Amino acid sequence: MQERIEMLRALMRAKGWDAVVVTGSDPHQSEYPAERWKQVPWLSGFTGEAGDLVVTADHAGLWTDTRYFIQAEQQLAGTGIALHKMRVPEQVPIPAWLEGQFGSDGLIAVDGLCVGADFAQSLPGTVISIPDLLDRFWEDRPAIPQTPIFTVDPGQSRREKLEWLRAFLLEQDCDGILLTALDEIAWMLNVRASDIEYNPLVISYLLITRSEVVWYVLKDEVEDPESRATFSILEADGVQLRPYADIYYLPSEFQGRLFVDASTLNYQLYSALVAASVPLGEGTSPVGLRKAVKNPREVAGMREAHLQDGVAMERFLYWLEKSVEAGREITEWDAAVKLGQLRADQKDYLGDSFETISAFGPGAALPHYITPHDRAPVIREGGLYLCDSGGQYGCGTTDITRTVPFGRCSALEREDYTLVLKGHIALAMAVFPEGTPGCRLDALAREPLWRSKRNFGHGTGHGVGWFLGVHEGPQDIRQNLNPTPLQPGMVVSDEPGIYREGRHGVRHENLLLCVEAGETEFGRWLAFEPLTLCHFETDALQLSLLDRDEIDWLNAYQERVYRTLSPLLPREIAEWLRDKTQAICG
Repeated sequence: MQERIEMLRALMRAKGWDAVVVTGSDPHQSEYPAERWKQVPWLSGFTGEAGDLVVTADHAGLWTDTRYFIQAEQQLAGTGIALHKMRVPEQVPIPAWLEGQFGSDGLIAVDGLCVGADFAQSLPGTVISIPDLLDRFWEDRPAIPQTPIFTVDPGQSRREKLEWLRAFLLEQDCDGILLTALDEIAWMLNVRASDIEYNPLVISYLLITRSEVVWYVLKDEVEDPESRATFSILEADGVQLRPYADIYYLPSEFQGRLFVDASTLNYQLYSALVAASVPLGEGTSPVGLRKAVKNPREVAGMREAHLQDGVAMERFLYWLEKSVEAGREITEWDAAVKLGQLRADQKDYLGDSFETISAFGPGAALPHYITPHDRAPVIREGGLYLCDSGGQYGCGTTDITRTVPFGRCSALEREDYTLVLKGHIALAMAVFPEGTPGCRLDALAREPLWRSKRNFGHGTGHGVGWFLGVHEGPQDIRQNLNPTPLQPGMVVSDEPGIYREGRHGVRHENLLLCVEAGETEFGRWLAFEPLTLCHFETDALQLSLLDRDEIDWLNAYQERVYRTLSPLLPREIAEWLRDKTQAICG
């Protein structure tokens, strides 16, 4: 890593650059980039999902948030790269730090393909775009991936979606809209692929005008039968196919006013549009919000996906418990592999929705722990095991975390386990007025922890797509002041936690469907329906910390899990689950 940083510094000296900013994204500002665009890991060794790197003549720093502090300190050790902490009171974001170093006179180089237009515009001094900046050093850099593409039927045709979006163009007095976020493109065209691991997306751009649809995609070079059949379907619906790189002809070809979302449009393309004097209407793409509100078929699909996922999870937890009790040596990696195999047995399973976090004891104290393939810790009696995982099913996407006690828990482990479950239940039981954003509900999950002066650094909940990204917006449940109201049909996670470095971690996560809860003289009301079907371990609970409403909710949930899943499980596992879901008294 030090050699790579020094090669970059040599280029900086030759070009007269004061700093280089390398972000952890791709030309579409994706949360999970393909291997080709994992530039921050290549330069720094840091593999977290959120991290940006700044290199100057005498400093290299990685900016990341509270989820990755422990991981970053471990992975950056010995590299000479300093950790800059975000989402803490004393945070200094990259633009402010650069201004402190160079004022408004700095010459800042970025790979404009992988920097969002809005972020680049926030940087001080003079910003220059150097596309594929690392190509001159990264000799074995992966190519842009191309995987077979197929269509899906979510209950709304692409023609209906195009009609809706064209009505938006009329409202905005625009002649076209350029979609650059990959999940929005997949949703608009009802297509999926596997260009990015765990994400069923197609690397592409999509231009929609009042009369045309142009899809800039690498797939026109692929000869697999599935993709060819898909292209025929799309062309029959009036979608024109052009090579992915042809997007850079757009600034000289487009006539009229173009709507763009600067949060997902890369700086290189944005700069080209501005240089060509294309009139731009800038704002938030309407597709994200429309995509987040699931239609009835998508809701039914999500329920089916969680049914299949629940079967896999209960089979897994049964296998794991019996294996540990029998004294078999099961490592964290063994457990992750077994869970993947059990999910693969489900009829609609198409892959994991993210890399499984399988962590025992101290490893669980890292919210985004990476389970080692080799020499992984053994799961044994006397500790807490945390498993955060999910599946991509043809009918929906899942994300679940369960924390499992093995052997006798310490008093502190029982307290943490119970307080986190209290927070989880408080959010799951929420009833709130229409128009309430997730940030107003975040404290419900934290309040039981706050009373004991405990907290967690990540958000409480994120949106989840329908057979799309396991993380989606615009809704979320976190302390950030996001004004997006929760709406019926939105799916969010409920995942408070506690993490004690070097000791243990606890997280309980279900996915929740926002549903209508009636209307009174005070307005319309909303609530949550748990989609996830998997029991919570009750042996680790300190029952004195739970109130009557919480116990009643937990007993009702456990009974629902048993009644729903037991007919689908082998007899011995169903009997085991009956025991696990017995009502508790308090």
